[in-house]
Amino acid sequence: MGNSYAGQLRTTRFEEVLHNSIEASLRSNIVVPRPVFSQLYLEAEEPLAHNGRTENDAEDDEDGSESNSPPIPYQMKPPPEGCCTTDGFCQAGRDLRLSSLASDSLDVSPGFMLIGLKSPSLPDSLLVGAVDHRFLPDERGHNALLGFSGNCIGCGEKGFRYFTDFANHINLKLSTQPKKQKHLKFHLYRNSQGVLVKGSPICWRGHGKIDGRIRQMSSSLSELHATSDERPSSVALMRSSHAAGSYTAASHANGVPQISDTPHPLPNGISPASSIAQTVINHSGPGRPSATGMQTNAGPPKKRHKGWSPESGANSLSENTGKAPPSSSVLPSSTVITNGARLDTSATLCCSQRSSTTLSPSGLSVAVPDQLLHTCGLKPVIFKGHGPLPQLTGNFNEVLISSLLQSCYLSSQTLPRVYQHYGPSPIQPLSTEMQILLTVYYLVQLGPEQVPLIEDLEQIFMRSWRESHLSEIRHNQQPQTPASQGRHYGIEAPPTLPGLPQHLGLAPQQPLTPSQLPWLAQLAASSCGAGVVVLGEHVGSLAQGLQQMFSKLMEGRFKNTNYIVVIVTASGHETQSCVVVTGKHQCRALAENMFSPNEGLREINYQLSSGEAQELIQFCSSLGQDGDMDSLLDSATLDNNEPSPLSSSQESTEEKSVKNTHSPKASHSPKDRVLTPKETCSEFSVEWRDIRPIQLAVARKLLSHVCAIADSSTQNLDLVSFDRVSFLILVPPSEVTFQQTVLHLWSSGVLQELGTLEQECVSQRQAERYVVKMDQSAQVRVDSLIQEAHSNSYTLYILVHDHAHWDISSASYYSTDSGLGLVDQLLNSRKVRDAPNILILHVTSFPFALQTQFTRISPYNEIHWPSSFSNDVDLYHERTCYFGVSELLESTRSGSSLPLMRCDSSFESMASALEERFPKLHSAVIRTTVLIHHYCAALMAVSGRIGGSHNLHKHTSVETLGIVQALLSAAQQCPAHHGHMILLRIPSLALAAWAHRRLSRVRRQLGLEESFEIILGNPSQPLNIGHSFIDQIKLWLKIQEADWVPRTYLELEALPCILILSGSEPQGESLPRSLKYCDLRVISCSYLQRTTVEQELGLAAYLLKTESRSPHNPGPGSDLLESDAEKLSSTDIEEEESQENGKSSPVSSHQPNQSSPDVGTLDPFPTQSSTSTSPNVPKSTMDTIPPPSQAQTQPPAQSSSQSFLYPQLSLIHPSQSLTQTYSLVQPIFQTLAQTNSQPYFQTLPQHQVSHPPPQPLAPVVRPRRHPSKSTSSSSSSPRASSPHLSCSWARGVSRPPSVLLPRSLYDIITANDGSGLPRCTSFLPHMSVAWASSFRPLLSKMMTCTEQSLYYRQWTVPRPYHMDSNNRTEGRSDNFHPRRLLLSGPPQVGKTGAYLHFLGILSRMLIRLMEVDIYNEEEIHLGVQKDGVQYNPANALWPDPDVVKTLPFDYTVHDPKYDDISLVYCPGYKPASDANPVHQEDVCLRRRTTRIKLSKYAAFNTYHHCEQCHLYLGFNPRYQIYESTLHAFTFTHLLLGEEIQLYFIIPKSKEHYFSFNQPGGQLEGMRLPLAADRSPDCIKSPIFTPTTGRHEHGLFNLYHAMDGASHLHILVIKEYEMAVYKKYWPNHILLVLPPVFNGAGIGAAHFLIKELSYHNLELERSRRQEGSGPTGDVWPFVILADDSCVMWNAVDFDARKYMLTHGPVEHGASLKQVLQHMEDCPHLAHYGLCGIRKWSSRVLTDPNTREPFSRGHLHDFLLLNVDRSQNVQYDQNRFTCHDVDFTLRLHSAGVLICRFNNFSVMKKQIAIGGYRTFIIKTKMTDVPTSVGPSQYVCAPDSKHLFLATPAQLLLEKYLQHTSHKLFPLSTKNYEHPVLSVDCYINLGPEVTVCFVSSRPHSVNICTTGLLFSGLLLCFADAFVTPSFLKKFTFLKGATLCVISADRSSLRQTVGRLELEEEWRFRLSDEFQTANAKEDRPLFFLTGKHI
Repeated sequence: MGNSYAGQLRTTRFEEVLHNSIEASLRSNIVVPRPVFSQLYLEAEEPLAHNGRTENDAEDDEDGSESNSPPIPYQMKPPPEGCCTTDGFCQAGRDLRLSSLASDSLDVSPGFMLIGLKSPSLPDSLLVGAVDHRFLPDERGHNALLGFSGNCIGCGEKGFRYFTDFANHINLKLSTQPKKQKHLKFHLYRNSQGVLVKGSPICWRGHGKIDGRIRQMSSSLSELHATSDERPSSVALMRSSHAAGSYTAASHANGVPQISDTPHPLPNGISPASSIAQTVINHSGPGRPSATGMQTNAGPPKKRHKGWSPESGANSLSENTGKAPPSSSVLPSSTVITNGARLDTSATLCCSQRSSTTLSPSGLSVAVPDQLLHTCGLKPVIFKGHGPLPQLTGNFNEVLISSLLQSCYLSSQTLPRVYQHYGPSPIQPLSTEMQILLTVYYLVQLGPEQVPLIEDLEQIFMRSWRESHLSEIRHNQQPQTPASQGRHYGIEAPPTLPGLPQHLGLAPQQPLTPSQLPWLAQLAASSCGAGVVVLGEHVGSLAQGLQQMFSKLMEGRFKNTNYIVVIVTASGHETQSCVVVTGKHQCRALAENMFSPNEGLREINYQLSSGEAQELIQFCSSLGQDGDMDSLLDSATLDNNEPSPLSSSQESTEEKSVKNTHSPKASHSPKDRVLTPKETCSEFSVEWRDIRPIQLAVARKLLSHVCAIADSSTQNLDLVSFDRVSFLILVPPSEVTFQQTVLHLWSSGVLQELGTLEQECVSQRQAERYVVKMDQSAQVRVDSLIQEAHSNSYTLYILVHDHAHWDISSASYYSTDSGLGLVDQLLNSRKVRDAPNILILHVTSFPFALQTQFTRISPYNEIHWPSSFSNDVDLYHERTCYFGVSELLESTRSGSSLPLMRCDSSFESMASALEERFPKLHSAVIRTTVLIHHYCAALMAVSGRIGGSHNLHKHTSVETLGIVQALLSAAQQCPAHHGHMILLRIPSLALAAWAHRRLSRVRRQLGLEESFEIILGNPSQPLNIGHSFIDQIKLWLKIQEADWVPRTYLELEALPCILILSGSEPQGESLPRSLKYCDLRVISCSYLQRTTVEQELGLAAYLLKTESRSPHNPGPGSDLLESDAEKLSSTDIEEEESQENGKSSPVSSHQPNQSSPDVGTLDPFPTQSSTSTSPNVPKSTMDTIPPPSQAQTQPPAQSSSQSFLYPQLSLIHPSQSLTQTYSLVQPIFQTLAQTNSQPYFQTLPQHQVSHPPPQPLAPVVRPRRHPSKSTSSSSSSPRASSPHLSCSWARGVSRPPSVLLPRSLYDIITANDGSGLPRCTSFLPHMSVAWASSFRPLLSKMMTCTEQSLYYRQWTVPRPYHMDSNNRTEGRSDNFHPRRLLLSGPPQVGKTGAYLHFLGILSRMLIRLMEVDIYNEEEIHLGVQKDGVQYNPANALWPDPDVVKTLPFDYTVHDPKYDDISLVYCPGYKPASDANPVHQEDVCLRRRTTRIKLSKYAAFNTYHHCEQCHLYLGFNPRYQIYESTLHAFTFTHLLLGEEIQLYFIIPKSKEHYFSFNQPGGQLEGMRLPLAADRSPDCIKSPIFTPTTGRHEHGLFNLYHAMDGASHLHILVIKEYEMAVYKKYWPNHILLVLPPVFNGAGIGAAHFLIKELSYHNLELERSRRQEGSGPTGDVWPFVILADDSCVMWNAVDFDARKYMLTHGPVEHGASLKQVLQHMEDCPHLAHYGLCGIRKWSSRVLTDPNTREPFSRGHLHDFLLLNVDRSQNVQYDQNRFTCHDVDFTLRLHSAGVLICRFNNFSVMKKQIAIGGYRTFIIKTKMTDVPTSVGPSQYVCAPDSKHLFLATPAQLLLEKYLQHTSHKLFPLSTKNYEHPVLSVDCYINLGPEVTVCFVSSRPHSVNICTTGLLFSGLLLCFADAFVTPSFLKKFTFLKGATLCVISADRSSLRQTVGRLELEEEWRFRLSDEFQTANAKEDRPLFFLTGKHI
């Protein structure tokens, strides 16, 4: 009583509390006692840590202390005589100190780890020991077994099983009890030098008592599992999701059990999953400790576990050594017995080996009676519960044993660590007694035909536990509210669950006692009569109870009993229980659930091949009093003059029918006729090839995720390095899916867009290279792609894994022959994972299996299909509306029309009756036979070929009759014979083939071979369509190819047909829009996983046409055709006829009452209709369309991509629930009463309810009845000629198909769970995953797709055979593949088109990334050379200075960017007369660009980061990347009159380019090479790039452009941009301009670069002359490069190319090649300035450019000789045209200028930043203001709006825009230019400027005889004199403009130059720039020439 695992008892109050509790129990008048035993726990003021220990006791031993008494002093055992007792040494005298053993080689046994121990006597040292890793915790403090196992490293002694002995051996000399938690402190590891060092501390906290025992038991269980070599089969169980937290089969690799709360790996690399059997020690009674499921042991011994046998602790689970089924349960179903022949491993262990284990007391066994199956007609199923089952002897093959219930019990008692302690007292799991009682409650409320679902029972347990938890908090008066507590733990407190009585909404507040349990359970069972029987009284053991059960079962006393619960509450023993299922329907369902899907299919094949099903087939062929179906068909055949069937053999007849497919009396085939205009259908159209707007949106979302991966800092995808896209689409091994994907690919145009095929693809066969079926042939294709990806690093390969949930098996778990695990083997291989250019895209409608705790896909890489509507707004303007599973569910709740999803009561009744008659046959065989019988009877009835007296409609169901009627009548209503498709889903290939043969025979004998086709959909085979139907399809689709055949279901659009779709599961086949009915009545209900259910329902997903409907009313409509409105009126007729005719067949007595609307039929066909062989024409033309519900018109903004939670429509109506209510039986206790609340279209079998209760019917508008006369449906019919009614197919595309389901599945799907969602959403998502815990919250209907994904990622774990089970990396919490995406969307919504379009736009984006917009403009102002002389050969390599001097200097500016500036006057040049002036603001808008693909020698911006560029971050590996220092550099310049201080930011790896007075000291200058130096991998000229505002977009990455050559690159930036440029370009040298130049233009940057370079040149010369380096000429050149230069080109003078093209050809060249060629010029020092041509696509065709060298203006890329040009400076004040001004002044100074025309530079268009970006701001607002150019200047001393803009910029902009007014005589007057002295200023495109230099000996043009229209003097210096000006002649009225820095110098200039003699001035002609006085405005004066 006192031993509590959850807390410490207050022993002082124990007797008092016990006495009070007994007294309270005796006096209580309620069944459930009050919670008094909670008083036995500690008070709230004692803070509890994990496992009931206080925080102060957290480091105590795991066995804990039984009291709060102080620790007892510990006396160590004295050492043996002669032993060493020195601290730090073992008793053998060997040194154990870490400092001594650090470098020694130590022998460590396998499985042991080196750890460091702390000794109290050696506080500064660690002792080394070896400990078994199993007894050590992981990094979270979990997974450590109790006890100890260690070895001595010093002497090598092994086998210390107790830490006390080990402590004595190593001389710890402790004064307290030795505890490993206190002394095993650190992990030890060897570092890179091989030295043993201290590692991370061992985490002991959180290691509790309960978990230790659980882990030990689990470890023992793993030994049992390790003995089984069987891999887990897909055994299907009765539940769709397994009991979370229970024990699963150990992983194949290591056989180690997997712990649910330990996501981190074990120390030895074992990767545990998150779900095991955690046998929990719990209170099963008042103070009674019990181990759930344990008999002889209550768990392993506390510490002395050395001799503990694994069998003794894990015996209750010993049957789990067999298969681990991947479906419903973690614990596999134990026994699978088929026909008494097969017994699996677990059954063998359970039965035959029971006596050899300790599972049950010796001598206790139960004899199974003989003839049990024969006598009772069933095989009972025994669910193990609490305690071990006794040994079964005798006829045990006729008994099935399942562990499902036991695993549910275990998982429900395995509390997660977060729940173990809360508030003042520990939280207890449900007791054994409460579990048993709740189980009885659940069984009582089940219907007679319902099969128990573990999910429901698990939710009941969880609900009861949560309520008990909340009640405990309220009882203890905690401040938190129950709701807040639920939210704190992530708990939802849902309304009552199915099967949970209302009074248990709040669980009993006091534990049930074992003595109370039997009579409480019997009381609960009494409410359902004999349905549930409890054997609890006078039952001393489970063996006795089972023996009683078998005896009464053989006596027939349990004939009406479905469940027998055996409860054993013997005194002094644990409560034991088991549940025996004896209901025939339940036993059959549970037995079939124990088959895996493959085993079930094999069993069906066996029954068909062995002839066991032949009796059933013959039975169904009999029509009772109406004769035999085969004989009726034979008579119909003889009436049609057809030969009679070959023989009576069913198989031979069917085989003949397949061969003879054509009827002689059939109508003319379309092949023999041509449709006339009247016979064509104008409403037919095929739209599945079209791309829809929402698909485009999804494709863009995919692209954005790919870009996000590329933009992330992980650099897992370098999109910039790829130049093309290749792909491979992997699909399941379905021939139709393969051809369907090929068809989509071929018609999408993606192959042409990617350049893989020519523009016109000849055939679809060419597209098959890019699609591969996931069979054995896929290995070669994927390996080829991997090799191709390895060799083509510039190609991005996309592996599209379509239908990704299909095969997720682990390759290591299955053999290659099984075909499973192929996806894992190919896509998860290391080669694919590590390939940087392979991206994987998983595409699926059911992503749940890929969203586990071990998933490889990051949640950020998931793309969910968006909702089409948001707040009633159509986001994508779709012409279609998706109608999926959620909309189908919604149709079942709207009472306005027949639901689209329903079950067939007539069919279910007949199938149930036959299942009782044939108990040994598989239900799939029976249901398929019944279904095909119904279809055959319906075909016979509808065809009119059988006499009407036979009443054939009674031998089929109303639903089947309506389906066949719609099939045959639809084609008759359309002139082109368009019809509908009927889908029959038959998973078994054998049954599907039989059904195809049977239906084909009936169709042939009825003469309907040309009316509709019957297609067998075998996944492994192509389609087989009759020739006549192929011709018809070709006619509809306008296909001219003679050998064309349909290969996909989509191509069967409008073909009237029955498609029998086989295969264990659909494999991604898309169905046409002509699908009318989706008949799923024979699908298996055994494997209830969410994926399985939604996959089948997804076949009916549909895209509705919405042209004629508003977005608010998608109009799902009804499946009713014209005849469907008569269904309600036909029920009475059918019932009357059934009463008249009596029983027509042996099963007619089991047919339901035909009184509910779902069994309404068509009008009976006239008996006198034998003269007409065509199907009857429907009576009504009414289309029934239900009104839109609120859920349909208000979908959520973000929809879930998964079916049931796809909130396109709101799914849930809480008022409709299939749960059953409970009635009060006694005032002291509530029992369950069974009150059926069924939907109105379900009926009960007659033998169960003679008079069903009246059901409320929805109001139905009855259409007016038409005469029942059969008429022809030719095109001349008024109805057929109507545009709205002529084609049934056209009406059908606006209505989704109807779905028929089995009743059991329908009941599950239409019921809601506690969260308001359909119950199937709480099912296990996939058979390959397991729940991480039973204590998980329910899914919420408000969850988005992303939240669903996070839910499954938290609460599901992969099973060992899941491909992600081994996706665990040591030391990481996740292991996401960085280049893996997941696209999820509902079925049939268009995912294939979306990802194909994604491939296209991804290819376009890569091309776009590899392309840049290059300025492609012809040079402007070109004129023909007068002399026509060729000065240099076209292929000359270098210019000759003597020849260059003879070249005429071209004053005209030809760069297109200067299209808006003033022409420079040049004698002999005449501008074009039609030239139009261009304003500068229009230049950027009209500049012509061309998209050019980047070459391998391009310059890049900061977005480029390839692997090669990583070296560019630092050339010297000794220095850390990004480490840089700031250096100041000061020099004096005379023009500025002050010292200039610049700052260099130099990375450590670039310091070798500079010289310092000492290492790390003062910067002295840049090192310059000698002119004579030659190096093939070095550029001698420093490269300066002025830049502003382009820290991201500037092309500063010259690594590729330089082709790896060493170079000095310096970015010249402004001081306020220093931080941002350093951030983006930490590896570049930055030259920071002084702050005074923050507002300066490009002229200032070039000025300082030039002057700094010249000053540095002088310093370098001085340094070399002083002897610090070799003497010689120092290299005087620097490069001035624009920050938009992207690529360079060279002219190729290959003779052949030259001759063929009649001109030179350019090719891409590296910057290294261009610069080295220019630097190698023999006489380069003679030139002051060199440059290259600006690229243009047309420039080489101009004859003027054939000259390889020329003299003229140079721009953008300059090679400047700072020595030759030392006397000519850039104007530091200029903002515009500074290079034109500098070139003119340099030329006038006599310096040679040369342009290398054989090289060109490409400039990228960069719209951001740059020196041409000018901002005009006012002084007041400091924001850009709309100010006209006329406001840039004002009169001096006037009140004017001052501008916060540099004065020089205002002046230049003013002169540019207003000079045509300032110089009126110069406007468009090239012959009379404006004379500009010593400077060039842009006066606008309408004014011509003549530049002259006033310097002596300057080179000027001849101005003799030239009349000037104006004079411009800008800052005239002393070289400008009156005599100089008098050399020039001006027109009368010419304008003078004198510019000075201030008014005083302006007047001085006028006086000094004697301007008043020839020029007239006025006071009003003086102006200043619109600057404030402190901004130093510029002044200018204008005048007129006299």
